[in-house]
Amino acid sequence: MRHNIKQLHDDIKTGSFLALARGITIVENGLEGYEWLMTHLRENHRPRVIGITGPPGAGKSTMVNALLQHWLKENKKIAVIAVDPSSPFNYGALLGDRIRMSEFYSNPNIFIRSLASRGALGGLSAKIIEVTEVVKEAPFDLIVIETVGVGQSEVEIAGLADCTIVALVPEAGDEVQTLKAGIMEIANIFVVNKADRENAETLYRNLRMLAHEKAIDGKEIPVIKTVATDGSGIKELADAVACYLTENKELPEKHLQLLTEKCWQLMQVQQMKSISFEKLKNELAAALKSTDFNLYAFTKDFLGRALVQVAE
Repeated sequence: MRHNIKQLHDDIKTGSFLALARGITIVENGLEGYEWLMTHLRENHRPRVIGITGPPGAGKSTMVNALLQHWLKENKKIAVIAVDPSSPFNYGALLGDRIRMSEFYSNPNIFIRSLASRGALGGLSAKIIEVTEVVKEAPFDLIVIETVGVGQSEVEIAGLADCTIVALVPEAGDEVQTLKAGIMEIANIFVVNKADRENAETLYRNLRMLAHEKAIDGKEIPVIKTVATDGSGIKELADAVACYLTENKELPEKHLQLLTEKCWQLMQVQQMKSISFEKLKNELAAALKSTDFNLYAFTKDFLGRALVQVAE
């Protein structure tokens, strides 16, 4: 198996979409070869990651389509990871990338993959970090992550992306003030999409005022008006993204925080591998019969004994 996974890894690095799709499946489902692949990823190949988020109905998928059209004209190679709501029946991706982005399905410079969010509170798949790292192995210029857009809890994307675009529509104009403490805090670029609608100018002005309030050293967050359905404002948005990526090449603090948390989780998973679920269940059943049972004291004792056994 190691030979096969090594060949798969080599094929991913040379740009094989088939190998990349297989690699993502292995990582997403924890299949054989997962650990080998994850521990042999390169750290020096870093396509920039662009996160696009915002509430449902903001036209994020249409915006991604328009950006892809623009970047293709610049001969860029792009990967899109679309995080979809999970199907309650099989935990698959419910919307499906082939439906939303079918015009790019056979394009040799565009790779598209849907991931099910599987109930992740922030709107991101639980495996999104690993999947993104695998996609970074392939020779892409940019990686776009489009998220579910579940509301103010969706702040994980700010830790994963080098540049986060928050898309809103004119109907959100009256809500800008209430959104300050939530999703609005993660934006590197604001977008007023569907800017041909009524109240678009009001939302634009409100966002400009908010951007002015949040300015650091006189530098304000860009606010771009777009009509993604006809491509209006897309060039300006792409230029704003390019400008931000050029000016911000260091590892963002939020990204460091996300990676630290992920590292912590991985260490917990590794530690738990030595613990038998059945043994835990049996010991817990016996302990519950005690009149002075305490779950936290039991857990501390059980884990302490498990770690001693591992050390031995």
